[in-house]
Amino acid sequence: MSSSPRLRSLNIDNINPHVKAAKYAVRGELAARAEKYRVRLAKGYPPSPPEETLPFDKVISANIGNPQQLDQKPITFFRQVLSILEYPGLLENEEALKSAFGYKDDVIARAKWLLDEVRSVGAYSVSQGVPGVRESVAKFIERRDGYSADPAQVFLSAGASSGVNTLMHIICSKPETGILVPIPQYPLYTATLSLLNARCVPYYLDEGKAWGTDIGAIKDALKKAKSEGTDVRAIVVINPGNPTGASLTAEDVRSVLEFAAEEKLVVLGDEVYQTNVFKGKFNSFKKGLRDLQKEVPGKYDNIELASLHSISKGMVGECGHRGGYFELIGFDSAVEAEIVKFVSISLCAPVIGQCLVEMMVNPPKEGEPSYPLYKQEYDGIFHGLQERATALYNAFSEMEGVSCEEPQGSMYLFPTITIPKKGIEQGKKEGRSPDEFYASRLLDATGVCVVPGSGFGQKPGTLHFRTTFLAPGTEWVGRITKFHEKFMDEFRD
Repeated sequence: MSSSPRLRSLNIDNINPHVKAAKYAVRGELAARAEKYRVRLAKGYPPSPPEETLPFDKVISANIGNPQQLDQKPITFFRQVLSILEYPGLLENEEALKSAFGYKDDVIARAKWLLDEVRSVGAYSVSQGVPGVRESVAKFIERRDGYSADPAQVFLSAGASSGVNTLMHIICSKPETGILVPIPQYPLYTATLSLLNARCVPYYLDEGKAWGTDIGAIKDALKKAKSEGTDVRAIVVINPGNPTGASLTAEDVRSVLEFAAEEKLVVLGDEVYQTNVFKGKFNSFKKGLRDLQKEVPGKYDNIELASLHSISKGMVGECGHRGGYFELIGFDSAVEAEIVKFVSISLCAPVIGQCLVEMMVNPPKEGEPSYPLYKQEYDGIFHGLQERATALYNAFSEMEGVSCEEPQGSMYLFPTITIPKKGIEQGKKEGRSPDEFYASRLLDATGVCVVPGSGFGQKPGTLHFRTTFLAPGTEWVGRITKFHEKFMDEFRD
């Protein structure tokens, strides 16, 4: 009996099953189709059979928080400093930089200081990150929260995602390890847990209370997980929320910390949207913890908190440069040493990203030459995001069968949608869940790519989708409104 020779070592049946099990809806099938549409439109000539002319002239990638892809302009101060870091030879003629290109004295001074710290952005840094940059991060945290921060507890990372990956590798010691994750959630968390063959312990946010944290729901989720043999070790809190946009109150933060202390859970505070707050104010977990420790000495001293931030969001939006940090509080020194070892395996975070972290946490200050333009650019981006969020919210409020919480922060809205029975049945025929069917039809009709709510998790019996409000203008909002009206008419019961 003969058999054909094996041509390759790898096939879909013998690769890591945990990779196959992981799901990341933000860059899933709809995002891939949107990119194909973008390529077709870029060709600029009529389609060849069997392709048909697309009913739109531009793709709107509202599926991912990628600001500069959607025309958010980089901050001038940041990019001018980066240009010198990438090519220090520019410093040979400082007067030309000033007179011909408008570089200010503080741009040149910051570039020189950073070059003294890193020597070259083409060289590795120490694995935990450039010491001078970590000092700037610690000073920023101290200014923000009113409590001291130790540069030795700050780790620079390749975006917050890299920090999450590091921390979850440390926490997840066995298949029975579980981490409490908010639902809906950013799929980084469930995907990483899948890769680590660990357990996601979902707790539902309260949509009726503007997607607030419900301690009762968290306690129920923990009790259920323990009854199933899960060793729950940590809780993830995303503040402001992704995909919900909710911004937690100081009381919400406090209640999570009190719960974590009672149950001895590590708190992972994902705070990458901390400057994207339109309603209320940002309340950090670091400040919440220090306030508790001050009020009740000794009781909360052993809480382990890791809070994360990134250059990818906010008014910085430098996703492609991959920079971020996490700060550790209350961790055992031996565990910290293992974290240092883990990050050392990847050598270091991108040094140019580390430099951007320094500028994010230490931007031009009032009275410095670059401040007026920095303030103008920063405020312009912030108000533009707020205006588009409001326009999108108003549009959703007028759409049949759609409800949406008022935008509070981050870069997203997560509206609830009601799909007629005929639409649900048609989706089943096409092998899609109702929200996937809706998002698929929306993309094909308008070029607007959103993410079905099922990609983030949602309560059974509810349907949502997530959209960013990063794309410039409001014309694309009108596309969604017109599509929804036609969709409802087509499938009306």
